[in-house]
Amino acid sequence: MIHIIRERATDEQIRDMLEALQTYLKLAVDVRRRVVAGGGALHADCEAALLEDGSQQADVWGADWIPESREVRFESLINIRPKQGNRTMTIEAPALRQTIAQIVRERFQA
Repeated sequence: MIHIIRERATDEQIRDMLEALQTYLKLAVDVRRRVVAGGGALHADCEAALLEDGSQQADVWGADWIPESREVRFESLINIRPKQGNRTMTIEAPALRQTIAQIVRERFQA
């Protein structure tokens, strides 16, 4: 189940989102609006939920959240964006990675 998270995620929301992959969450993060969509089997599903919610494509990046280790990972097919200077699946810009990690931790970490 995909949830759009604007504030701190509840334990119930996290459980729902973990149903798809059990040990980690696929996420799409809108860095401008500071909104996260999580859950589902594909980053693209989360991205679509944010776009339907009013996000702009250029602001949405893919990441993973691993609750057990509290780790954020930055690899997703939706991150391949040559026009925005990101030519690989991994987010390359340190400042963007830092922003995404901060947003994810605000939403998922106690």
